Amino acid sequence: MYVDRLLPHNPEAEEAVVGSILIDEESLSKATSLIVPADFYVGKNRRCYEAQLALFERGESINQVTVAEELALQEHLDEVGGVAYLAHLVRMVPTSVHVEHYAGIVQRTSVMRQLISTADNIAAIGYEGDASVDNALSKAEDLLYRIRTGQKSGDFVHIREVLDRYMEETASLEVDSELNFAPVPTGFSDFDQLLGGGLQRSDLVIIAARPSLGKSTLAFNIARHASEQGFSAGVFSLEMGAEQIGIRLVSSEANIDSHRMRMSLISEVERQRELDAIGHLSELPIYIDDSPMQSIAEIRGKSRRLQIERSVDLLIVDYIQLISGTSGRSENRVQDMSEISRSLKAIARDLGVPVIALSQLSRAPEQRPNHRPLLSDLRESGSIEQDADVVAFIYREDKYVTRDEWEKRNPGAPYPQNIAELIIAKHRNGPTGDVNLYFREDVVTFESLARPQIAPELA
Repeated sequence: MYVDRLLPHNPEAEEAVVGSILIDEESLSKATSLIVPADFYVGKNRRCYEAQLALFERGESINQVTVAEELALQEHLDEVGGVAYLAHLVRMVPTSVHVEHYAGIVQRTSVMRQLISTADNIAAIGYEGDASVDNALSKAEDLLYRIRTGQKSGDFVHIREVLDRYMEETASLEVDSELNFAPVPTGFSDFDQLLGGGLQRSDLVIIAARPSLGKSTLAFNIARHASEQGFSAGVFSLEMGAEQIGIRLVSSEANIDSHRMRMSLISEVERQRELDAIGHLSELPIYIDDSPMQSIAEIRGKSRRLQIERSVDLLIVDYIQLISGTSGRSENRVQDMSEISRSLKAIARDLGVPVIALSQLSRAPEQRPNHRPLLSDLRESGSIEQDADVVAFIYREDKYVTRDEWEKRNPGAPYPQNIAELIIAKHRNGPTGDVNLYFREDVVTFESLARPQIAPELA
């Protein structure tokens, strides 16, 4: 398609980068933050840059002599033009001060070449005639997203690179706990402790429960707390409108009964608290998409755009069974759910953020004498349990046992009114356990309990 046009490149900028490093080896650290060897279009310049990187990794000096020796060891010295070419690179660069500018030009032309190549690949996807439009769009989005984020296609990586990234991330955490690598706090200390400090980056967290037990409320509570700590949250609400979410958040923040607030039956003092809450919440980095019918491809595309535009730290999907499948047939729903759960995990990994996906439980707990949920109760589970890093269930004894039944079975023990157990049934990278929370129905919010015991009986 583009055979009649020369691909974008700037040999002078490439030479200036390599020459700057030859006269000042400290320039290499500035260049490596912008470019990699593959960004060079001219082969001999790429060879020289690779030799400089090899010397740097061994802790050796970088100059004309050492680079020439390294190229000779790699049998590339004659290919680049010998020591004469290295001398030319030094002569044509008067100073290394502008190395970042030169590297930026090399990076820009490299991206343009990648864009041209990707355009060809996208055209090929269009000609494939894939029956699924979502699949075709997803492939195209993947290609463009990798250019945008600088990600390369999957390949083998040496363990040293993995550990180097880990050391960089750890060092970043020591300097600033709110940088991109920090866990996202939930606002519930016992839950955070089980999770190793909060929601871990790249984790898929499933919060599941039977209807009306508060899974949406818990997720919104987490989003609010995280945003108050400086983390941005994106919410895909397939069940509830954005206005309903806003009312719940204001009710919780202002400590006003949500029903009375919706009916405008509040006092002047409460009205002021409501206005203060609205002002506070309006400043938080929470982004809501309440489109009712969405496919996993749409969610993936929107998540990537939000990451690019807002640098999102947490994604919430409410809830997973409402995501449209690709098959369009109810008999393939388990297959659809498997694809959806795999895609949600992929989103978490691609964006480097925790994804909280809410899920309905089947009716199985209601049919057992012991109503506590099990992993097998995940509705249309498919591979949800397999793909998830954390699976947490919300369980409330007071939804299954009346006060009279409780007192007969547990004489002297306080009735667990509004006490919710958050059961961590699966934790891929840590311990499982239970966390006790108190659910305030009037203001639609969960609160931590001071002690992991049943709260005093309410009148």
